Amino acid sequence: MSLSKFKTILIAVFIGGLTIAIIMNPKESLEASSRGLSIWWEVVFPSLLPFFIASELLIGFGVVKFIGVLLEPLMRPIFRVPGVGGFVWAMGMASGNPAGAKLTARIRQEKQISKIEAERLVSFTSSSNPLFIFGAVAVGFFHDASLGILLAAAHYLGNLCVGLTMRFYGGREASSQRGKRKIFPPLKEALRELHKTRIKESRPIGKMLGDAVITSIQTLLMIGGFIILFSVFNKILSIIHLTDLFAQIISGGLALLQITKDLSIPLITGIFEITLGNQFVSETSASLLDKMMIASFILAFGGLSVQAQVASILAETDIRFQPFFLARILHGIYSSIIVFLLFKPLYTDLQSSNQAVLPVFSIIQTPDWAEKYWNALLHFGPLITISSIVIYIYLYGKRYVFTRTT
Repeated sequence: MSLSKFKTILIAVFIGGLTIAIIMNPKESLEASSRGLSIWWEVVFPSLLPFFIASELLIGFGVVKFIGVLLEPLMRPIFRVPGVGGFVWAMGMASGNPAGAKLTARIRQEKQISKIEAERLVSFTSSSNPLFIFGAVAVGFFHDASLGILLAAAHYLGNLCVGLTMRFYGGREASSQRGKRKIFPPLKEALRELHKTRIKESRPIGKMLGDAVITSIQTLLMIGGFIILFSVFNKILSIIHLTDLFAQIISGGLALLQITKDLSIPLITGIFEITLGNQFVSETSASLLDKMMIASFILAFGGLSVQAQVASILAETDIRFQPFFLARILHGIYSSIIVFLLFKPLYTDLQSSNQAVLPVFSIIQTPDWAEKYWNALLHFGPLITISSIVIYIYLYGKRYVFTRTT
């Protein structure tokens, strides 16, 4: 039997088994599906939509090209990617997964970056946003906003380490830049590129805005489908006790690292779905340091749910998924090590310090904005999601349905 036929049979058996398991466990599947839907329409959709729309408009108007020219002297020698990578990195950190992959794919389609550079860039622009780290994980699960500083520092420093590592990926592949760049490109050159890109854009502003809304909501609908699917898949694995089996295998590795075995099931859960995994980590009786190391790994790895979203986005381009997957493992390892190294100075020492003596740290340790913004998102998120989908249906119908019938 050829490898291709074996792969076909394996996929068919897996999908068929999953379908049968869902049919046999309708109540649990419905609960898991509802939970995934709740995460998507309360948090993911309303938090990502503004960034997706804004990024589409910034690319269309040439602002990204402008930023790329200015950041070229920084991004090229450090990460071996064009200057537009700085914009993708910043937007990825601000908006969270899978914004980095979406923007990388977008500028690859615009041919502003080569294939190898895109694979380098997407590897270190995938991250959780600060709202999720502070609001959901630190405050929501661990009930300690001070842990957000530690987790965020480890998360973003780990991504930086991934970028520095992945700069060696691809060897001496041809660069997307055809000419020599000045070490310090003048503002005039950046403005020239901005104007040139805007002139090339033939769409009127109204159509650009409509396209940005339609494209962004289509992507978010796809993301929602993956979140719901993996929420159900994770529940089914737990029901048929495969999670316990995987946990027994993982527990041996955790024991070698002197991490309690109680975290094996939360780790396996987090490998599939990041939110539920971190919630399970917070509920164990393990030491706080062990919890933080596993939580940091889960945040960095992103979960197979996020990785499936990224794979779907990258499939529209020639960017390979394998480098991204390996980078997520590296990110998890780096972040866990950084938590181990920074736990004492960024958490233990600050907790034992006199708040009156360190007023600056007292402000940092209690980021009320995270909790307030998170609660507001949970409250108004569904309304934003429903309103946006109604607008999407109107725009899509007006553009692709009504124009055909008239």
